[in-house]
Amino acid sequence: MNRSRRLHATPGNSRHIAILCLVAAICVSCSGGGSSSSSSSTSGSSGSGGSGGSGSSGGASAMSADVLTFHNDLGRTGQYLAETSLTLANVNAASFGKTGFLSVDGKVDAQPLFVSNVSVNGAAHNVVYVVTEHASVYAFDADSNAQLWQRSLLGSGETTSDPRNCGQISPEIGITATPVIDRSRGSNGVMYAVAMSKEANGTIHQRLHAVDLATGAELFGGPVDVRGTYPGSGANSSNGVTAFDPQQYAERQALALVNGNVYLAWTSHCDQGVYGGWVMSYNADSLAQTSALNLTPNGTGGSVWMGGGGLASDGTSLYLLDANGTFDTTLTAQGFPSSGNFGNAFIKLGTSGNLSVADYFATFDTVSQSARDADLGSGGAMVLPDLVDGSGVTRHLALGSGKDSKIYVVDRDNMGKFNSANNAIWQEIDGQLIGGVFTTAAFFNNTVYYGSVGDNLKAFPISGARLATTPASQSAGKFAYPGTTPSISANGSANAIVWAAENGATAVLHAFNAADLSQELYNSNQSGSRDNFGAGNKYITPMIAHGHVYVGTTNGVAVFGLLK
Repeated sequence: MNRSRRLHATPGNSRHIAILCLVAAICVSCSGGGSSSSSSSTSGSSGSGGSGGSGSSGGASAMSADVLTFHNDLGRTGQYLAETSLTLANVNAASFGKTGFLSVDGKVDAQPLFVSNVSVNGAAHNVVYVVTEHASVYAFDADSNAQLWQRSLLGSGETTSDPRNCGQISPEIGITATPVIDRSRGSNGVMYAVAMSKEANGTIHQRLHAVDLATGAELFGGPVDVRGTYPGSGANSSNGVTAFDPQQYAERQALALVNGNVYLAWTSHCDQGVYGGWVMSYNADSLAQTSALNLTPNGTGGSVWMGGGGLASDGTSLYLLDANGTFDTTLTAQGFPSSGNFGNAFIKLGTSGNLSVADYFATFDTVSQSARDADLGSGGAMVLPDLVDGSGVTRHLALGSGKDSKIYVVDRDNMGKFNSANNAIWQEIDGQLIGGVFTTAAFFNNTVYYGSVGDNLKAFPISGARLATTPASQSAGKFAYPGTTPSISANGSANAIVWAAENGATAVLHAFNAADLSQELYNSNQSGSRDNFGAGNKYITPMIAHGHVYVGTTNGVAVFGLLK
């Protein structure tokens, strides 16, 4: 995936609902259409009850739902269904706007996270966590915006990495990927994050950290250097074994936490040098590596980028869109690539034991797509809640899109594999997205929201387990590169608002009525400079929590909420 050319372009019903419904102390209903996961130890996302418990004590207000992972849940649906303050009536330029700014020491490429009722220095706080490309982690009080603590994840005598001759993450590389939080581990809960650093002699490190939510201290004997080997004769191999080279990769993928393992996936730097497609897992309690998988072991390319999205999961398997790379069109009797190379494919990974490809889908023209850098892996994957088709059969679906501007909906129980004549998948929608997809879609109330490059934000309703082939509504304005990753706030099924960040010299936060995207409720340019928050920071995803919307910038996080 040549970044320099981007501008041109199951389980049964009950278990899945348990994974996707947001558990909140305020008794938020799942009627909004399915959402966040149930347990932080399983999903990395929970509401304020259960293992992500909230309660009330000290100065922290109660009844706030946590945001512990990218796009709110493991399915990456982007729903926050516990928002009681922001409504269709009060999100407007007269009563809503920028209320604060969280200043930090570098770019904020990762989505901020939110945890309610954390005891810091003996007092309870609702906390916003921010990580930076200067390799720092910050904890801010969500009620006062005061900084509670800050710590660097750099080793002694180390600096952040230089951009590695690649302008995609610049001017420095520290923490790029959205961390994941587990409230059930450690004494106060744990944040898992990956930081890239450089020694004075030029040696590059990628390290996995486990950070205490209350103090920022390292836990579980961390950090640990990320390493990996896998059998193969492909990129960076010797004597039949491929090896992970830390300097060839960046961790842009949001971390995922599933069934006690933290999952990492790696993108290349501007397609430079030799690289493969690595996915790894680490034990959440010990930080010991439990598995390493190369998706192109006997080829090259196939890194995992997905526009900074995250590995999606149904609580059992992982789903990803792989970038351009080697794909074997000669198949085994089971329909899998004969040499184990899965470049430019929609992939399902089994997580029981060692990581392995359990199923996949590759477009009929996957080889030519890779050759012309029109890969599938530019966009993020999303797992849909269980849907019932026209025959009354429950379907387990996932979707994703890439540079070819098509929406691919796959059956997670039978993804379709490779057929040189056609795409044998559940549904394909062509001609409805103007540009390539470098973002992740969102889901709410049986509707999927897409924001491709140079396109309007569009809403595709679902009926009979199939997306409408044309959007039911769309925004009046369009979103320049890289498009937009929407997020949704609602109080159960009520007061649903779609939030979208617009890139550009002056970034813009937009709010739309989720039921009709042509109705823009608010944007941050409506009141002159009052709500401006600086230049865009391309892959930013708005995070909603505790009556506020948080938007990462090049030097901090802009905070939006109801004006006093």
